[in-house]
Amino acid sequence: MDFKELANRYKTPLYIYDFNHIKNRYEALKNAFFARKSLICYAVKANSNLSVLKILADLGAGFDCVSIGEVKRALLAGAKRYQIIFSGVGKSDDELKEALKNEILLINVESFAELLRLEEIAKDLGLKARISIRVNPGVDAKTHPYISTGLNENKFGVDAETAKRMYIHAKASDSLEPTGIHFHIGSQLTSLSPIIDAANIVSELLRELRALEIDIKFFDVGGGLGIIYNDEKEINLYDYAQGILGALKGQDVTIVCEPGRFIVGNAGYFVASVLYEKFNGKKRFVITDGAMNDLIRPSLYGAYHEIFVCGKDKNLGTCDVVGPVCESGDFLAKDIELPECESGDIIVVKGAGAYGFSMSSNYNTRNRAAEVCVLDGKDRLIRRRESFEDVVALEREFLESADARAK
Repeated sequence: MDFKELANRYKTPLYIYDFNHIKNRYEALKNAFFARKSLICYAVKANSNLSVLKILADLGAGFDCVSIGEVKRALLAGAKRYQIIFSGVGKSDDELKEALKNEILLINVESFAELLRLEEIAKDLGLKARISIRVNPGVDAKTHPYISTGLNENKFGVDAETAKRMYIHAKASDSLEPTGIHFHIGSQLTSLSPIIDAANIVSELLRELRALEIDIKFFDVGGGLGIIYNDEKEINLYDYAQGILGALKGQDVTIVCEPGRFIVGNAGYFVASVLYEKFNGKKRFVITDGAMNDLIRPSLYGAYHEIFVCGKDKNLGTCDVVGPVCESGDFLAKDIELPECESGDIIVVKGAGAYGFSMSSNYNTRNRAAEVCVLDGKDRLIRRRESFEDVVALEREFLESADARAK
């Protein structure tokens, strides 16, 4: 991939996505469950660009959404409504109503209070809500605490006994249809054993529910499959699929996976231009036009991303790579080795396809970056760079009306 040419054509800061990589990752995971009933629901929050969603929809992917906005994005990109799951710990009444009216596959319920509210809404609409309940298996995912979701101290899901009571209530309801069971213990998982431990716990609950004649058709193992940012080791997909199948012990269900980062993470690159170098004493800074508002993972999680300078690999020295945002926490990397840089050099941040642009902001009134895809060697724009007019568009009318009132 010619990053210099793409940076020259589309300017920086810039996100670039390798769509061939995205296709290959989706197909690899789908093939791991070959000849088994399975549904791969891409986690939209990882990267919600419509063109990313479209290429996955065209491959037959379903979608895991955590807001009604994400549901609408998936539908707009061509997703089949019966392949959409709506998750999230705090769904509003309006979101639940719209999800029901769109007749999506499942609504993942996260509390008894939500179940009762959904039941009331479905009853008022004269509809039946197909539900799955998110079970918190109490398994330590061994990942960053901000992206661990399977422990009792986390806000997500309910314990197994509460889940059982919720399923019994749903079975007796005219407005609820318990159809799935769900767990998700965390993100960026590089150890298989916590996933299989959780699958065994939830599989046993599934067996108990079926003994109560609650017909669960979907066994949703969540997402969280990790990728290589530095020296991690990815989970073997064959072992992953076989471990889940083994935990089910022959129970006939459709296995649902919700990968996000696994599919798009290493498909993405964040590209920025060097503005200049500076030294504070002996401390070296490489200052770029990319910042924490563009890629917040290093600042938010202390996340590592490999960075290289296009066309340079000599005269290495330790530096921090920082941006123009007025925060000491504005950095893309700390204490890494980079060659001596000059104004106009192009730096590339790897592994930026997931939770990059989707978590970006307009902090410091900075325009969000453009997004470009490359497929079969051909590049095209999939989101134009924001302008100042875009950033203020939702405010300008009120400024003008205030001026009018003042007169």
